[in-house]
Amino acid sequence: MPGILALLLVAAMLWAGPVRASDEAWQSLRQGGAVALFRHARAPGTGDPANFRLEDCTTQRNLSAEGRQQARAIGERFRSRQIPVERVLSSRWCRALETARLAFGDRTEPSPPLDSFFSGRDQEEAQTRAVRQIIENWRSSGVLVLVTHQVNITALTGVFPGEGEMLVLRPKSGAGFDLVGRIKL
Repeated sequence: MPGILALLLVAAMLWAGPVRASDEAWQSLRQGGAVALFRHARAPGTGDPANFRLEDCTTQRNLSAEGRQQARAIGERFRSRQIPVERVLSSRWCRALETARLAFGDRTEPSPPLDSFFSGRDQEEAQTRAVRQIIENWRSSGVLVLVTHQVNITALTGVFPGEGEMLVLRPKSGAGFDLVGRIKL
């Protein structure tokens, strides 16, 4: 019997850990001054087709119906939790822009440092440095939302996020930032 109780206690702690982290992340967003770093919503596949052109969404990997619903749900969660979104920056890739616009509307601004470097690894260092600077310079009572791609988030944080997953970051007073938590929506 003691073995079963110990097993149940460990299972409860493992289950509660992500809930606490998620609650802490939402609380940090409600307080403002944080950065919500998103991977775009569900877009089946990997990378982009060989004929990819930035100005033509028909040549890109785009959101699925599930991805569009996921993006709308992200925005609804922010509104229902009264998160003070002040600014929204997005990769110029159609799947990221559509995620940001469905979630946060017309306030979305395209931002080249958030563009995918999946097929252009020579851009990784410069873009990661530019995004790090955007995060470190965020000083506001509102929230900065960044919508980008898995490769960009992994290069910046070491985290491999799921589609539509959010990392909540808090800029440090000097340089750098803290990862407050992850929220899978």
